Amino acid sequence: MEKVYIFGHRNPDTDSVTSAISLEYLKKSLGVYAEARVLGEINDETKFVLDKFHIKYPKYLNDVKLQIKDIMYHKDLYQPEYASIEDIYDYMYQNNVTGVPIVNRIGQFTDIITAKMMLNELFRYDDDYLNTSYDNILKSLSGGEVLRFDEEICGRVTAVSYKSTTFLETFHFSPEDILIVGDRHSIIEAAVMKKVKLLVITGNGSIKDEHISIAKENKVNIIRTPFNTFKTAKKILLSNYIKTLSTGSRPYVVLDNDYYDDFIEKTAELGFNNYPVVDKKNFCKGLIRLTDISKKNRKKVILVDHNESAQSVIGLEEAEILEVIDHHKIGDISTNSPINFRNMAVGSTNTIVYHLFKENRVNIPKEIASIMLAGIISDTLALTSPTTTDKDVEVVQELEEISGLNYRDFSKEIFNSSVDFDKKSEYDLITIDVKTFQTNGKTFKVSQIITMNIDKILERKYGLINELNQFKEVTNSDFVILMITDILSNGSYILYNENALTYSILQRAFNQNVFQGMYLQNVVSRKKQIIPLIMEVE
Repeated sequence: MEKVYIFGHRNPDTDSVTSAISLEYLKKSLGVYAEARVLGEINDETKFVLDKFHIKYPKYLNDVKLQIKDIMYHKDLYQPEYASIEDIYDYMYQNNVTGVPIVNRIGQFTDIITAKMMLNELFRYDDDYLNTSYDNILKSLSGGEVLRFDEEICGRVTAVSYKSTTFLETFHFSPEDILIVGDRHSIIEAAVMKKVKLLVITGNGSIKDEHISIAKENKVNIIRTPFNTFKTAKKILLSNYIKTLSTGSRPYVVLDNDYYDDFIEKTAELGFNNYPVVDKKNFCKGLIRLTDISKKNRKKVILVDHNESAQSVIGLEEAEILEVIDHHKIGDISTNSPINFRNMAVGSTNTIVYHLFKENRVNIPKEIASIMLAGIISDTLALTSPTTTDKDVEVVQELEEISGLNYRDFSKEIFNSSVDFDKKSEYDLITIDVKTFQTNGKTFKVSQIITMNIDKILERKYGLINELNQFKEVTNSDFVILMITDILSNGSYILYNENALTYSILQRAFNQNVFQGMYLQNVVSRKKQIIPLIMEVE
């Protein structure tokens, strides 16, 4: 079963994180292999909520770009270095490939053998050395075991092709000789007496009992084959270990977690077709061929609390979006096929997730209900935000009953725990909850701090303005704005980077003279009360 990643926007807030976790529970209840993730560091408020109900923090998801492991390559296609050349050729033919990764005894990659390398071997007329196993020789020669003393056979191969007297007069026997001979008993006798490494008797020729006895005494290996001398000489070298063809140089390998686009760029430089795939410990995973990369198993994702690519995960365009569950304006996310897109004009994504539980008739556990309640409280400022709807109020009442919590008391806990301002730098404060938007060809960011201790923040006004100026440059934004929302007074203070463009846009958006630290009564929603005004400015 394929994993489905569920995640919110790049700057996780309590609503996005808790809705992802809650939706994970729902999907798993419905038999989906789902996993909640986050795209950035979890803020203090969200940590408080998850810790309070003993919920594990979701893991960080860096990107959903296509990786080699997502490509339909030839998985588990490799052969051991002690296989024979003939075995590898047959393996290539059976699997319709022109290259095979070779592994050692524990499965780690050592080399890749290609059809071209094997063809070169066939045209080498000067190589008569055999380095293989007794079993490999038996298999290549369709032979029968007569005597076996060594599992590995190494030596020089000689085929006896002229008359016995001439051969015995000119040939100097040694313990490393591998003789291919028919039923020439005088040569067989001399060979076993001189303790050659291996005798290969062709044509299923006979061997005298007395010669067998001498061979046993001198530990001479003997194999009988039905092939004639010519075919035996031709095939015996194909029984060599495939590792004997190794070039000794390290070929280019692909890690299974390498990015697909990086791989394609590299292959354009190298120009090969076959590439071994390994993991980070060099264990071979298979073979990827340029001719076989059209089938891709894209990562499956569900987006919650956002539907704009600028706010989403890196590589989203390479993933398969299955669902979007959001309560913001429709963004620029596009898909290649129809999906389930649930967008509702409510104050929190958790309100939508609650309705999904009900529609699928899945009971909500107490701890899940508790974090869903926290998400709604956080995003609606305890039901005081203008984004709050009757549906949010109804869901809060239902979740209070399931969780056993009082939302007013719980709200005070959440907002009092949200940020220890003394331990946060100006940069930390600006990036607690920042979102990116685009309008009229310009990219801008709006950050929001929600607090019940407004004086602590306003004391750092000038430091925050300086940081906003730097933040604009570092993020290559056209302008950046900071909302400091005071829950107790139900309003927000506005800070911004200092330049003429930002001042002009804000002046036209709010239709009044603006200044650093300007207070906007009853303005608490970035989504509904700030962003639409900026978007309307031409």
